[in-house]
Amino acid sequence: MANYWFNVVTHQVEEGPQSDWTQLIGPYETREEAEHALEKVRERNEAWDAEEED
Repeated sequence: MANYWFNVVTHQVEEGPQSDWTQLIGPYETREEAEHALEKVRERNEAWDAEEED
């Protein structure tokens, strides 16, 4: 089973880590999850920011 990674430089999904780890977010189980990596990061950051404000 291959893992999928999102490359933050190219904004492309990679099957298996093909680029330097400093450019990757993941691993994800599916291509679709990797495609939405930046959305997930944004949601988590907003949640953490809200926790800090409490």
